[in-house]
Amino acid sequence: MNFKNYKVEGFFDEYFDPNNVPRKGASLLVNRIESLTDGELINRQKAAEAALFNMGVTFTVYGKESGIERIFPFDILPRIIHSDEWDKIEKGLKQRIFALNKFIDDIYHDQKIIKDKVIPKEIISTSKSFRKQCTGVNPPKGIWCHITGTDIVRDKDGEFYVLEDNLRCPSGVSYVLENRLVLKRVLPRIFEQGHIKPVDDYQNFLLESLQYLASDIAIHPNVVVLTPGIYNSAYFEHSFLAQQMGVELVQGNDLVVSDGYVYMRTTKGYEKVDVIYRRIDDDFLDPKSFKKESLLGVPGIMESYKSGKVALANAPGTGIADDKTIYAYVPEMIKYYLGEDAILSNVPTYVCWDEKQKNYVLDNIGKLVVKPVNESGGYGIVVGPHASMKDLEDAKTNISKDPRNFIAQPTLSLSRVPVLVEDHFEGRHVDFRPYILYGKDIYVLPGGLTRVALKKGSLIVNSSQGGGSKDTWVLDSPT
Repeated sequence: MNFKNYKVEGFFDEYFDPNNVPRKGASLLVNRIESLTDGELINRQKAAEAALFNMGVTFTVYGKESGIERIFPFDILPRIIHSDEWDKIEKGLKQRIFALNKFIDDIYHDQKIIKDKVIPKEIISTSKSFRKQCTGVNPPKGIWCHITGTDIVRDKDGEFYVLEDNLRCPSGVSYVLENRLVLKRVLPRIFEQGHIKPVDDYQNFLLESLQYLASDIAIHPNVVVLTPGIYNSAYFEHSFLAQQMGVELVQGNDLVVSDGYVYMRTTKGYEKVDVIYRRIDDDFLDPKSFKKESLLGVPGIMESYKSGKVALANAPGTGIADDKTIYAYVPEMIKYYLGEDAILSNVPTYVCWDEKQKNYVLDNIGKLVVKPVNESGGYGIVVGPHASMKDLEDAKTNISKDPRNFIAQPTLSLSRVPVLVEDHFEGRHVDFRPYILYGKDIYVLPGGLTRVALKKGSLIVNSSQGGGSKDTWVLDSPT
């Protein structure tokens, strides 16, 4: 099998330049793949899928097929990021997370960025993710966003752009680790010769970051992972990360607050908990502070957290920086808090709460991608050039009714990576979610989740919308 008939079709291709010459870093992989005997790569793809099936790497589909559990689709051809490109991404993400953490802390304290008119007060006060309950809260070590998954895309100009920030309960890192494990098994010789940065120590960095939060109150902080339960779409990841870190996986009814402290019920009695890596949204975390009807959380946990008797990661209230309208102001945040220009650019964004920008969106909706500001998983997105007239009219109506709830961006020409389609290769669009840990230092996992739109021509990479994933190789040396 070879790439002789592979076509880049005018897109930025991660493997080949416009003349179909392999890019720096991709030559070795292309040569090795083409040296395989006929049918061998197909067999290895099947072996990879079987391994993922046996490992139980799944996600749950909601909606029309509610509760359907599926194996996460995987393509054997890795995405390659050259070491020079990675250096810029890593520096840019560290800068961005540092600034976002300062922003969250400012918003729940003095709100200087509002007083100095860098960000309008209205977009904070109207954000669904702003938590009044967190005003004045001082999280352990001053860190709000301990685990972040930042979505990045590459446009036709070859540049990387930040598409959105995910600071509430970012998912997907378990697929990064499992994808790497599988690819090492099915392409061992290629992997050994590739000079690829490792990702399999992520769980150690994660545990260290979590333990650091309680290092002032416990010599060996007791960490748990709090899950909503088996019906959550990311339950596999919750159980996987708990197992990899060697900590307990708990649900809300496994924890109790007593004398201001959080305890875990065990067969030997109650055991004090110091740090909770929560995979539950703010709304369901504590029925005494948020939604009263929640049965998923722990009554009284917010008071324990505010008094410094337990650490929560990510901190409640962090979702304010997930708001896609506020995303539009991150370059200004970086300039305001750090006095620096953003290393990684945002995608140009129109915020519909602004009357002038809203009118532009309504007049040009067929050219733009419209997004609701608080949705995830690709839901609610309208891709103008590919949308029906009804979808466009519905989007215009929704924007007019609730402009604060929408942003719009140009339709990007997402970069592509080859995928194996039956007995040949075809290009498919991809995005990229690297993971950043904020503990004693800011650490960026050298790799991340490359999501691929497996449907031909599709720009939607989310697993819930027919997407799959690839291993991501960050080269450790200029190959």
